[in-house]
Amino acid sequence: MCVPTRASLFTGLYPMRHGSFQNHKPVYSDSMKSICHYMGDMGYTVALTGKNHSTKPESVFPFKILKGFEPNCVAPTDDYSLNYVRQFITKKDQKPYCLFIMSINPHAPWTMGDPSEFDADKLLLPPHWVDTKEVRQEFTKYLAEVRRLDNQVGDVMKLLKETGQEKNTILIFLGEQGPQFPGGKWTLYDNGQRSSMIVRWPKKVKPNSQTEAIAQYEDITPTLVAIAGGKPVNGLDGKSFLPVLLGKSNTGRDYAYGIHNNIPEGPPYPIREIRDTKYKLLLNLTPDKNYHIKYMMNPNKKDSYWMGWLKVAETSADAKFLTERIVKKPAVEFYDLQKDPFELKNLAGDISFKKQIENYTAKLMQWMKQQRDLGAEMDIEYKKSKSKDE
Repeated sequence: MCVPTRASLFTGLYPMRHGSFQNHKPVYSDSMKSICHYMGDMGYTVALTGKNHSTKPESVFPFKILKGFEPNCVAPTDDYSLNYVRQFITKKDQKPYCLFIMSINPHAPWTMGDPSEFDADKLLLPPHWVDTKEVRQEFTKYLAEVRRLDNQVGDVMKLLKETGQEKNTILIFLGEQGPQFPGGKWTLYDNGQRSSMIVRWPKKVKPNSQTEAIAQYEDITPTLVAIAGGKPVNGLDGKSFLPVLLGKSNTGRDYAYGIHNNIPEGPPYPIREIRDTKYKLLLNLTPDKNYHIKYMMNPNKKDSYWMGWLKVAETSADAKFLTERIVKKPAVEFYDLQKDPFELKNLAGDISFKKQIENYTAKLMQWMKQQRDLGAEMDIEYKKSKSKDE
């Protein structure tokens, strides 16, 4: 989700340690450090333009804020200008820089771009979606915003070339999360959590190369520090994946971990996860409850794609399975990601996987203990507190 993901990106810490373990929940301490400090201490100017609602308190995230990109993710327009970025990167006295360009695209309600560029009837939908007219129409809107994002990335690359910085600048593209469809955003399924990363580093990263190495947002800060030649920062949860980028290693971290706390997007529904390149374990900590997201599953919006799913589920066994998979989750889910990438066959009840499930559960519980994660007790409403600079 927006704020927890970005806090992890900037601090190199897991949500339970930086404190933003619910969406829009602020970090714990005004004295915490971030990429701004680590890169700043090495002589870099660390700047940000665009979506910035996760950059408080300023003492933790002292970015140089640039104009040009829309900071509000639900703004009526996504108009942008690279003039301020151009001025920033071409200043005569400019120090080395680390610039975050935070696009608001794609973000529901998907009002930017031109959906008519996509033929809804010809779109290939993932197998965990119920195929309805509403879903196809919404998917065209989502893809229109993805194309807008792609255009923005292209414009940034053109700017680097125009300013003569194409060959001495590392460009890292990161997606944030999956689309706001059932089983996507606000879940720990791969369609919601697994995201894209593309790195362009002339003469260092081999063009068109790919890797299955596991990396997390928490790994970005230590990786940037390593790229800049800095010493490893003690106490971070993240791990530099510079050896993977340079082709010196085929593996990153052994496991990736995930948390989902549902408040404020709906009633409490905490989920925890561990995965490697083959298997994923999900623990739904309140399986007696129903999972609900207020923005996506509002029963008063009769024309929504979710209500369309429920209508089809009244007469279709397949649709019923796909909707109940979202709402009524078992305590344990276990998937073979190589054979079942869309996580439709839960192996938790298969006795032949008993030892693997016990092993992954033990590792996940050990991680939660190390993170001081109390599980279901964490997904509660917290009093809002203002940081010192607000």
